[in-house]
Amino acid sequence: MPIAALENKLKLFFVEVEEFWLLSFRAVIGIFSKPFYYREFVTQLDRIGVGSLFIVLLTGLFTGMVMALQALLQLKPFAATSYVGGMVAVTMVKELGPVLSALMVTGRVGSAITAEIGTMVVTEQVDAMRVEGTDIVKRLVTARLKAILIAMPLLAVITDFIALVGGFFMAAGYQVNPVMYRQSIPQFMVFQDLIEGVVKPAFFGFLIAMIGCHVGLRTGGGAEGVGNASKRAVVLTSVFILVSDFFLTKIFIAFR
Repeated sequence: MPIAALENKLKLFFVEVEEFWLLSFRAVIGIFSKPFYYREFVTQLDRIGVGSLFIVLLTGLFTGMVMALQALLQLKPFAATSYVGGMVAVTMVKELGPVLSALMVTGRVGSAITAEIGTMVVTEQVDAMRVEGTDIVKRLVTARLKAILIAMPLLAVITDFIALVGGFFMAAGYQVNPVMYRQSIPQFMVFQDLIEGVVKPAFFGFLIAMIGCHVGLRTGGGAEGVGNASKRAVVLTSVFILVSDFFLTKIFIAFR
């Protein structure tokens, strides 16, 4: 019966949502309680932060250059090319910096988290850890969550900075005064924009870590299951990043 099939799908959906938020709650609570697994935390911070540095630098540089080039072409007929720095800054800090860096980290780190945990599940390493009395959530999930909550805002800031540098070089090619480029940045931005540029990537990092861990812990079906879980985690995380970005922007606008 179609109605029965729909009902079963809805039940499975709400059960998975409940499991996701329970896992998230346990992971967040685990940040403030012992044991802290410092070695695992440092390892994940290196993999997530340092390991993703090159890709976000490349993304920020060329995004900033493209943004500046497009802005210069649009502003040149109005003799307003001196405002290109502010336009690049406000666009990168508030929107493109957090979103693009999060999507890059999702593709590189989110899939790796799911594949790593999923492999541990299908090879019964997770079951062995449970038999030993290890708290799986604190060992596998909380360490990754802490690492990405620290790494993502820093990666977003680096993305924003290198984008401004790329925009600066493009503006210099169009004979824009460097002083005017720099002075236009605070004209377009307020302090709340900087807060938004840090809060957004932290929230996106939460989504990357928790969706990756949740999907990884639910993996089954051997090697094929691990591949499918990684693909599902990347797709889900990317969609939720884009959707949540809209609602976070609405919230920040409401508090202006």
